[in-house]
Formats: sequence, C-alpha cells, structure tokens
Amino acid sequence: MTTVYDTPVTVTCQVILLVTRTRIEDMSALPAWYPGTESKPAPMPLLRVQAFLNTVDVEDEVDVLAEPAAARDWLVKAGLLGRDGELTEADLELAREVRDCLRSLLEADAYGSEQEAQDLEALRRLAAEHTARLTVGDGGALGLEDVCGETLGDALFGLLLVIRGAQVDGTWSRLKMCANPDCQWVFYDRSRNQQGNWCNMAVCGNRLKNRQLRARRR
Repeated sequence: MTTVYDTPVTVTCQVILLVTRTRIEDMSALPAWYPGTESKPAPMPLLRVQAFLNTVDVEDEVDVLAEPAAARDWLVKAGLLGRDGELTEADLELAREVRDCLRSLLEADAYGSEQEAQDLEALRRLAAEHTARLTVGDGGALGLEDVCGETLGDALFGLLLVIRGAQVDGTWSRLKMCANPDCQWVFYDRSRNQQGNWCNMAVCGNRLKNRQLRARRR
C-alpha cells in the first residue's frame, strides 16, 4: 500500500530532487507500443522515455508525432493519452518540443557541450505548469507522482519524473544517442564501462569508421 500526502513538491528543470529511487525492472520483450525494433532497450520505466525519444527516426525521416491521427494512435498505445483524451495541435507541438529538447540533452552529453538556456525552455515551462506530490511507499520509500495525470501535458511531466528518478539512480547516463549523425537513434548502454557510442556497432559503428578512414586517405 502507498500512502499519499497532499504536500506539493514543485519540480523544476534546474534542481534535481534527491528524494526517491525509481524502481527499474528488467524486461525480456519490447511492448507493442515501442516504435520500431530495438536491440538495446532500457529497463522500465525508462523504456517509455526511450520510446518517446525514438518517435522520430532521423535515418528513415519518419516522425510518429507529425500527424494527429498517427500521433494519437501511438500516444494512446504508449499510455500517454487516454482513449477519450483531447489532443490539440498545441499539445502535439509541446510533445515535439519536449522530445527534441530531451534529445538535444543526450546529444550534448555525447559531445560534451552545455545546453543554452533557450534550449531548456520547453522543459522549464512544462515543469512550471505542473506540481508533483510526495508519496510514501512500503518500507518508507519516497516517491513523486503527478498530481493530475489526465492530459498529454501531465503524461509528459510524468516522463520528466521518470528521468529525475533515472538521474538519481544513475541509469539516465546510460541512455545515449547514436554517434552516427545519420542515425541518432536513442539506445541504452549496458556496457560495464558505459563507453558505448553506437546503437549497433556492426552497422553504425563500422559505417562511420569506414567513412572516417576514407576521409583520412584522401
């Protein structure tokens, strides 16, 4: 049983609240809502974030969130929107902004650059418009949950809470963007030293290394 207290905790993108450890469970198969195939899936619930980030396929030039009908279908299946939930163009624009901002964070992590303030605006705006509350679970485990949980904006805020938990337990640093600029697929690095750079070494890794080799020989 989880006891919920109504004391609000405001979450911002500037402060990471070290109050809980998100429980991550291993999974043996991808859920049907995952966009495409995945050889390096993250554990739940971080997998839902990974799936959201991979709704855009750079290589195949496919964006699941580009059109309302396709977007609604995926969001409902992924549990980010109720079957009867409202989905406006503004909602979709927010979803794409949040996704692109999170992807740029992974890109910045990969190349060691810092995000400019304006690049984080979508996350800061989403955090400012929502409130999380503290929960106390079995054994005194502290957690955070969204107060509302009804709209797409609420679901996106929920993804930020998942990311916050992953930042606390260290799994966020394992979620990476493929170093092949023609790919940029988001993968989960399970290597012991966390030095993985490619979503698929045999494809993207060798392709980019061969390209660099040819460039050096010119």
